[in-house]
Amino acid sequence: MRYNPSEIEKKWQKFWDERNSFEPSENKTLPKKYILSMFPYPSGRIHMGHVRNYAIGDALARYWRKRECNVLHPIGWDAFGMPAENAAIKHGVHPKKWTYENIEYMRKELFSLGLSFSKEREFATCDPLYTKYEQAFFIDMWNRGLVYRKKGHLNWCPHDMTVLANEQVIDGKCWRCDTPIVQKEMHQYYIKITDYADELLEDLKKLEGGWPPQVIAMQRNWIGKSVGLEFSFLLDEESRKKSGFESFEVFTTRPDTICGVTYAAVAPEHPLVKALMENGLLDEETKEKIERMCRMPARERNIAEKEGVPLGIYALHPITGEKVPVWAANFVLMEYGSGAVMAVPAHDTRDYAFAKKYGLPIRYVVFPESGELPENEAYTEDGIVKGCGEFDGLKGQQARDAIIEWFEKKGLGKKVINFRLKDWGVSRQRYWGAPIPMVHCPKCGVVPQKKELLPVTLPDDVEITGEGNPLDHHPTWKFTKCPVCGGDATRETDTLDTFVQSSWYFLRYTTPRKYWEEVAFTKEDANYWMPVDQYVGGIEHAILHLLYARFFTKVLRDLGYVDVDEPFKRLLTQGMVLKDGAKMSKSKGNVVDPDALIEKYGADTARLFILFAAPPTQELEWNDSAVEGAFRFLKKLYDRAMKVESCGEMPRIDHKSLQKSEKDARRKVYEALLRGEEVYTERFTFNTLIAACMEALNALDRQKNPKVWQEGMWILLNLLEPVVPHICWELSEKLFCRANFGEIGTKDEVFEVESVKMGVSINGKPRAQIEVAPDASKEQILEAARKAASKWVEGKTIVKEIVVPNKLVNIVVK
Repeated sequence: MRYNPSEIEKKWQKFWDERNSFEPSENKTLPKKYILSMFPYPSGRIHMGHVRNYAIGDALARYWRKRECNVLHPIGWDAFGMPAENAAIKHGVHPKKWTYENIEYMRKELFSLGLSFSKEREFATCDPLYTKYEQAFFIDMWNRGLVYRKKGHLNWCPHDMTVLANEQVIDGKCWRCDTPIVQKEMHQYYIKITDYADELLEDLKKLEGGWPPQVIAMQRNWIGKSVGLEFSFLLDEESRKKSGFESFEVFTTRPDTICGVTYAAVAPEHPLVKALMENGLLDEETKEKIERMCRMPARERNIAEKEGVPLGIYALHPITGEKVPVWAANFVLMEYGSGAVMAVPAHDTRDYAFAKKYGLPIRYVVFPESGELPENEAYTEDGIVKGCGEFDGLKGQQARDAIIEWFEKKGLGKKVINFRLKDWGVSRQRYWGAPIPMVHCPKCGVVPQKKELLPVTLPDDVEITGEGNPLDHHPTWKFTKCPVCGGDATRETDTLDTFVQSSWYFLRYTTPRKYWEEVAFTKEDANYWMPVDQYVGGIEHAILHLLYARFFTKVLRDLGYVDVDEPFKRLLTQGMVLKDGAKMSKSKGNVVDPDALIEKYGADTARLFILFAAPPTQELEWNDSAVEGAFRFLKKLYDRAMKVESCGEMPRIDHKSLQKSEKDARRKVYEALLRGEEVYTERFTFNTLIAACMEALNALDRQKNPKVWQEGMWILLNLLEPVVPHICWELSEKLFCRANFGEIGTKDEVFEVESVKMGVSINGKPRAQIEVAPDASKEQILEAARKAASKWVEGKTIVKEIVVPNKLVNIVVK
């Protein structure tokens, strides 16, 4: 019979589908494994990155099912977001219709790969029932003081009258109409993730050994805990009169450099700058420069050339009393700290570049303990303080501690712990998102909707034009009654950041669908399944998604919904799939269509190639010939299996009676079995397992013992089933009635060797090879070596003989 992947794969996909083969049991006494791959955005078609992500997760899920674990392996759809609105603008299709049609298509594509997902627990985050519980969590957090509302700066297109996401701003202009954007101050909702900053940082220790070290480092750096000095820069008398301000706050982690301050810088949006502009104290050119800086989004300001303008006011140095000029600078952001910094150009690279550009003084006050100061650059290392009065001679942390103590005694400042992490702004001025469940009442202010009235759903009768938020313009949707006083009120028209949906979706999966009307998830189910045993996804989610998911888990724990501290026990971050050295993209014309690949070669070939071409954490370069090679291996596996006799149990074999080729074949098969245990439970280097299986099949080919073939195929089909399930179910059903799909133990006898091959070198040069018994004595080994290398030893004096057990004999002669 010829290998026919299309026929085989359709047969088994139908078999699994009709029997709901991959639904987890509700029996919570069973050992569990929760295997989760990051859920996809329903963009319309799957790509090879999806194939890699889900093939990895599926291989692990299938492995643990064979180990008699209760496996939860779900799939869902991260379904809100901008692409649906962009499609509505471009093609005139409603975001809801576009999204659900894409889900339907992509579901069929994933089904064609034979992925063992739970059908019963699938959902989309745009489902109203999912929104209901997300809104309830938001209200809980509001009531706990974990959500607040304040003004924040947003990218605003004055032509389209709409807020833009950072990715919609290109070179400071609107992506649609090319109008220069401005920074507009608008009310936003923020979640107080900073309340959990210490715990998020501390609990990274719990993830060591389970998460990649680089991801832990990225999260640690993003949280960014720092200890330093917070103090007020007092303005001189004339500047106080001008601005109406007494002072402004700054924070520094390097108080040991404070005597090197030669200027101060504030954000162009700082209230101090606004006051000077409103009071007409800045000329038109300066105002224009400040307004231009304000129009630039924070992301672009971070990478732009540093620029600024003097404000014509002065602060007083807190130690020396010296007057320090105050500048507005584009590198200072209101979103970070107080929106003002003390500038020490001699000891900060950014401050140095700015001072050089504008001719500001550079004063070194920290010097290396040995050697000279660097030329034409800032000295940023620790050193000895000089030129700072009573603090001269102090070093590094000693100096920092002494200066902070001086500030605290004088009542001028204090030691504080700061975090780089800022509160999470979750407001989005867009239609296709979960409505924020708040109500604006003229009497009661901003209040949460009653939970019994959730979900607050989106109206369907909207027109997406790209101009403004359709919810703002809807004739009826936003008008409602206040849940407190019953008076006329309006709904909040902002929707939630889509990161909110992906911050708890893994908990929703833990509870069967039949309970979804009643609860988001039950505590009993969550406590059984959580944490996720293995999470699989791209390294691009290393910071925000994983951080928000960790935060949400801790909040829901404190709200009493779960008992777990961390959501993901182990994390695997897979590399990208490349073609011609670049990430696959339509614009580059280097996309490989998974549908076409499956149609030509079958799903098993796609899965085999994607797991064999490279270790999962590394980038994978697409290779057409390697795909052909994967297909040839499966044809060979099928062809050889057709010659194996069927049996109901693994055959018993007298190993000692076997010929050498038969013993070699058994050893290769069991080496693959040992590799499989390591790969599926620890290393995830599927490429090494597949290579071991290929070697084993080749070794089986070199012998003809039918029992050795039976045993070999019994084991290989078990090992490969998580990788290429269709062909393995087909052959295992024909040969063994799938009795081989259980745990298989190793046999020590196959690793016993009758002889050991050792190289023989004369004066370090390889000259011969010997074969000796594993327990041969040193003298027996040397005797065999002298004999094998006799023509290089004859007539010469042996000076030294070295035996490296089981490897090498080196004879030194002269």
